[in-house]
Order: sequence, then C-alpha cells, then structure tokens
Amino acid sequence: MENFKWEGVMPAITTQFDADGNLSLTAFKNNLTHQIKAGVHGIILGGTLGEASTLTLEEKKILLEITLAQVEGKIPVIMNIAEQSTLEAIQVAKTAEANGADGLMLLPPMRYKATDDETVAYFSAVAEATQLPIMIYNNPVDYKIEVTLEMFQVLAKHKNITAVKESTREVTNVTRMINHFGDRFKILCGVDTIAMECLLMGASGWVAGLVDAFPEETVAIYTYCKAGEWEKARAVFRWFLPLLELDISPQLVQNIKLCEVATGLGTGHVRKPRLPLTGTALENVKKIIAEGMENRPQNLDYKNYL
Repeated sequence: MENFKWEGVMPAITTQFDADGNLSLTAFKNNLTHQIKAGVHGIILGGTLGEASTLTLEEKKILLEITLAQVEGKIPVIMNIAEQSTLEAIQVAKTAEANGADGLMLLPPMRYKATDDETVAYFSAVAEATQLPIMIYNNPVDYKIEVTLEMFQVLAKHKNITAVKESTREVTNVTRMINHFGDRFKILCGVDTIAMECLLMGASGWVAGLVDAFPEETVAIYTYCKAGEWEKARAVFRWFLPLLELDISPQLVQNIKLCEVATGLGTGHVRKPRLPLTGTALENVKKIIAEGMENRPQNLDYKNYL
C-alpha cells in the first residue's frame, strides 16, 4: 500500500464463529463494516482476539481475502505472525505478502522462551524474508519475552521493522523509545486501559481490543486526543474504562465477544479450547456491559475533527 502509516486506531479484529465453531463470515463482514464506517485506520487479522492459534492457514487466507475486498485499499490490512518456528514464521510472512497483506505484526517465538539473541535472530529472519512493513509486538506480560531498547537497537538495521505494539503496560516506555530512537519506530499502544496516556506521550496509534464492540467510541478518543480536545477525550475514556479493563484479562476474547453481542457486532461464540464464561465470571462481565450500555455516550461529534 502506498503511503502506509502506522497510525490511528487499528482493531485487533475478532474472528466470528457459529455455534458449531465454524467461521461465520456474515458476522465477520458485519463487524468489519462497522469498523470501517466508524473510521478506523487499519485492520489487524489473526491476533490474540482473532483466536489465531485455532485458525487454519486456509481460514487465515479466507479472512485476509474478505478483508482486503471490503476495505478496498482505503486502509492497511495487517496479518499477525505468531508461530512456533522461524521457518513457519517466514512461510506465513511470505504467504501474507503474496496474498495482498499490507503489513505484518510479529510476535516473538511462541511456546519457547527465547533468549534476547534468539528473539532478535527470529525477528531478523522474518524481516529479511519480506518487503512488508513490520510492527514488533512487545508484550512481556503475556508472552514472557521483553524486547528491550538494546534489542531494538539491533533491529533498527532492518528498514522494514518500523513500529512497535507497546504492551509492556509501562507508559514510560513510550518516552524511552522516543528518547532513544526519535521517530525511527512508530509506537502504537497495545493496552486499552492506558491508550489515552500513551497517545498523550507521543504514541501514533492504538491497537485496540474493545473497539471490536465499540468502534465509534474508540475512534472518538483517538480523534479527540489528536485534535487536542482533551476534555472530550477524557469524558469518553472515563465512561469506557470499566469496559476497557475487560481487555487485560486472560479471558479477554470471551469478554470482548460478549460486548460484541450487546452491541450487535458479533455472535459471541469462541472456538475451543476456549469455553464460554459461566457462573460468577459471566455475571460480572454482564454487569459491566449493562452499566456501560446504559450510560453509553450519545451523539459523539468526533467526525467533525477529521
């Protein structure tokens, strides 16, 4: 894609299933339509929220093809890579590029807790195998591997490694990256609960989760922040926070899919080994959703700032 930019709200979009665990492409297209209408700036396929670990290569290809057709080249489509081996990661990258993806989000090796040198070698091998722009996913909380400043210094030699999904949950890392690298790496916040703080400190975008159920509110916060309308942004963010906290749970997929049901943007079904929430966990999430829906902001004017 010409003029590719790592910026704005990029949903880590959910994969929709029916009650039998099959792809529900109608529901997927419906969610995607609402994301585009709300004004998101890119789509990320096959992330944690996309339940990538349960998808076949053929299913990923189908989802990419549908998404590319629906966005019509207006916004970039990013494919996530979360493989067990370097060889598999390279193959997925090459396949994504051949099938029309505009960029890649790259996790460290899954299952094996690689050393710093091994992680850098893994990232480097993928970068050398593709021309696509790459965003490194830095999430030591969930994946137990931190991509340090020293590691980014080595990775900087790869011109197509151009961004980081900052999910260390340390807002100060935004400033550390900018102090060390200037604008060499674009920084996108990957943790919903601190997105506004990260944008204030210089992040260029937000890889969002609750956007899957609340696209307008998410894009509104980003747009207000970029326009310097901090009071408007704060008002929406304060309403949103109890819902955003559903993104930092091990059951974030189930949580967010329940939100999608409430807003008419999903089927609610997850694919095994994930199971639907039950008991107290389900009741707690339903209560948060009900309160959020009751007080949902109305008549957001963020599109006046576009």
